[in-house]
Amino acid sequence: MSRVFHDIKVGLDEELQEKLEWMAPNYSTYHILRESIDARRRHSPHRVISVEVFDQGEPVKDPHVHLEPVKGPAGFKPLIIGAGPAGLFAALRFVDRGIPCVLFERGSETKTRMQKIARFWRYGELDPNNNVGFGEGGAGLYSDGKLITRIKSPHIAYVMDRLIQFGAPEEIRYLANPHVGSDKIRRVIPLLREYLVSKGCEIHFDAKVEKLLVSGNDVNGVELSDGRTFNSEQVILATGHSAQDMFKHLADIGVHMDGKSFAMGLRIEHPQEVIDKIQYRDHAGHPKLHAANYKLAHHNKAGDYGVYSFCMCPGGYVLGSSTEEQTVVTNGMSNYKRNSPYANAAIVVSIDHSENFGGDLWGGMKLRAELEKRAYDSIQSLGGTKEIPVQTLPDFVKKKHGVALPSSSPSKVIASPLHELLPEQMYKRLCEGLEKFGRNMPEFMSDKAQLHGIESRTSCPLRITRHKESLQSLTHNGLYPCGEGAGYAGGITSAACDGINVAEKIIAEVCPGVFSNPSLES
Repeated sequence: MSRVFHDIKVGLDEELQEKLEWMAPNYSTYHILRESIDARRRHSPHRVISVEVFDQGEPVKDPHVHLEPVKGPAGFKPLIIGAGPAGLFAALRFVDRGIPCVLFERGSETKTRMQKIARFWRYGELDPNNNVGFGEGGAGLYSDGKLITRIKSPHIAYVMDRLIQFGAPEEIRYLANPHVGSDKIRRVIPLLREYLVSKGCEIHFDAKVEKLLVSGNDVNGVELSDGRTFNSEQVILATGHSAQDMFKHLADIGVHMDGKSFAMGLRIEHPQEVIDKIQYRDHAGHPKLHAANYKLAHHNKAGDYGVYSFCMCPGGYVLGSSTEEQTVVTNGMSNYKRNSPYANAAIVVSIDHSENFGGDLWGGMKLRAELEKRAYDSIQSLGGTKEIPVQTLPDFVKKKHGVALPSSSPSKVIASPLHELLPEQMYKRLCEGLEKFGRNMPEFMSDKAQLHGIESRTSCPLRITRHKESLQSLTHNGLYPCGEGAGYAGGITSAACDGINVAEKIIAEVCPGVFSNPSLES
């Protein structure tokens, strides 16, 4: 019978196999269950690995997730709006269950989308339907591929397994900080799409859903911007956190939404070697140590607000990520090898909706739009066009105008007084958090650190509220708000899992009793 060994410490110059030969003589093979780096001790960073070991002649467990198909009623064909993580994995779950579906994406397929993004970074030509926010793969899934999540979902194994099936590295099953990389995700997504089509998913690109078709309180289809209509009693809304035009349409037809707390701030960039030295000390540069990351948080108890790092990208790049004209938005990404000479992360301040906006549903969206426009105007006033405004960390804290440092951004950068662009309260709270981080990690406050503005799309300031059990809109039957844009996810993996949850809920409702057989579950 297989045995599990938890938290085996493996030094940088040691091999796991040697440890296993001592712990389980004559074993045949093993599966790594989890692997992380522990660099807390200055002189002995090491890998921490949990494994399942199989004896000679013992059958090895199949790591793949298998699903049994179900049979839906005639004409059952749910519609999915948005080809980001939530929409793609809802569609994937349907076809893996044998259910045909229709997927609409306002942007283009991967190749065309990437060409449009490249033109935006190089020339400032923004396509409102093809950018880092919109297009095949969505925002986070296409731009970076970090799969870290804090949720506890039975569907995580399915998400990882299917990504591996389409070309993601096997190690995402077990790494503590799994990551696909922007370069690899560009190859994964088209293969996933081809599989969906081969299994009965009808996909429409460059197909913006203009409005929902509503009869009373029932949603029964969609209308595209070119006038085409599609009917279904099940519509999954997975449009992402930047689809402001859809939010306005939902308000017009009376779909219930709530204001939601969120976070905003700036993106900080250091030379990767600075972060490596902070985290790995004397072992920085060791060939078995990947580019170091960090996770920082500060909570002010008196004010009940937080300042924290988000979407940390070791060996990465700072991206211009606007989805609308005359705005500046930043995001981060890294390729699979994380071999850029820079490390970046968002440093953001939590913004409580009720405290800051009261009963104004659109308060968070207004603030987001205002700060993105300020950043754009700042660049224009300095003679720029497409660049990102930056300020060194020391100059930001001192409210001092200075010069720009080199940056990883493909859009280039211009020195700008970021401290003047932010509300004073947000500025003070960011400085408080940064100074706290500097006390814990003195090298973090390096004069080589540079802030980029503005980091405004960490999550959506609205929630399209849904019933806890049915997962349908509180006001509109047949409408299933889903993923990060609906306020029910906070990253690639959680959005994908939410798409799966919604798909399974729809199948269970349309096919009563179908999941009474445990063998049908993943």
